[in-house]
Amino acid sequence: MTTATSHTRYTYQDYLRTPDDVRYELIEGELLVMEPAPTTSHQRVLLHLAVLLLPFVEDNALGEVLIAPTDVYLSDTNVLQPDLLFVSAARASIITEHDVHGAPDLVVEIASPATRRRDHGIKMELYARHGVAEYWLVDPATAILETLRLEDRRMVPAGCYGREETISTPLLPGLAINLTKVF
Repeated sequence: MTTATSHTRYTYQDYLRTPDDVRYELIEGELLVMEPAPTTSHQRVLLHLAVLLLPFVEDNALGEVLIAPTDVYLSDTNVLQPDLLFVSAARASIITEHDVHGAPDLVVEIASPATRRRDHGIKMELYARHGVAEYWLVDPATAILETLRLEDRRMVPAGCYGREETISTPLLPGLAINLTKVF
């Protein structure tokens, strides 16, 4: 991502006026242009995760799964577009026609060399500050999926899974994803 400008503090209203043909995120009032399209390995991992999560969530009426680009409005100066997100049925009211207006229950970011530092830094901090219950960081290059859970307004490590392992989460009881189907 590149900064549109480093001297102006932007708000959600400014974000809404950005051109439709360019993707942005708004982080701490800084309007950031998204990098070019993700790699094919990034997109494969995203597709596999979505295909595995969606039927489980729908079949069990647990909520809704959405993929990028979906705006997640966290505050007037923070609007992110995670790669994948889950909002529980109990919190479905935060999903509007235009965005998710509040913290999803689960956010998944798939790392690339250009996004790795931001995903592990400011975005993780913002997700924790605004109440995302669980955060998955996926690295297609190493075939590692790291889970973090919200505790005392911080994301704390909950597990690190490799290609041959199976992931589960208390957010989605009964879900078991064999990561050989993801990587």
